[in-house]
Amino acid sequence: MHAALALINNASRRPGRPSARLLAVSKTRDATTIAAMAAAGQQAFGENYVQEALPKIDALRSLGLEWHLIGHLQSNKADAAARAFDWVQTVDRAKLVPALARHRPLDLPPLNVLVQVNIDDEASKHGCHPGEVEALAAAIAGAPRLRLRGLMAIPSPDPDITRRRSAFRAMSALFDTLASRYPGIDTLSMGMSEDFVEAIEEGATLVRIGSALFGARPVKQEPNA
Repeated sequence: MHAALALINNASRRPGRPSARLLAVSKTRDATTIAAMAAAGQQAFGENYVQEALPKIDALRSLGLEWHLIGHLQSNKADAAARAFDWVQTVDRAKLVPALARHRPLDLPPLNVLVQVNIDDEASKHGCHPGEVEALAAAIAGAPRLRLRGLMAIPSPDPDITRRRSAFRAMSALFDTLASRYPGIDTLSMGMSEDFVEAIEEGATLVRIGSALFGARPVKQEPNA
């Protein structure tokens, strides 16, 4: 964990940019493992599946952790996600917006939302087309129980890091355009264990790291999201 944090801090030394935050990807990790990392100072955790996350969120509620949904959100899970998570990073279609807003409890702060962008136009990936970002962002910004915070992407894991950097730069340009229209925009979530340094150098403000913190994931059947 300390090695990853040092790399994040070093890569974050960019004029005019805030330091990048670490989101610990806790998919397949149990509550005990997450609690140990929380005791070491990590407060923000990312989960891919609503059903897997709910018991962990409930078990660790007393720790006051920050929970992010970073996996694809099915429409029929929007109500549970809106109630349980602090952030949903994967809003990629308009129909999710009213569902999340409608189910966000009034006694909780507005739900922080990122627009997921399919920056490399991969048929197998979720995320909206870059040309759809503006309309989707406007819908989120207009929902009173939601708070538009920025963009998220999972670029293609191209072995050529220069091509990954190109995708990161394209996301950074989209982010800057969006931030010029919405003053509350402050989060560009991109970069994972194998490329988070390059993502930060190209403008990421939040990196999602799992295996570099926890080690290899245990083999486990994934539940429905």
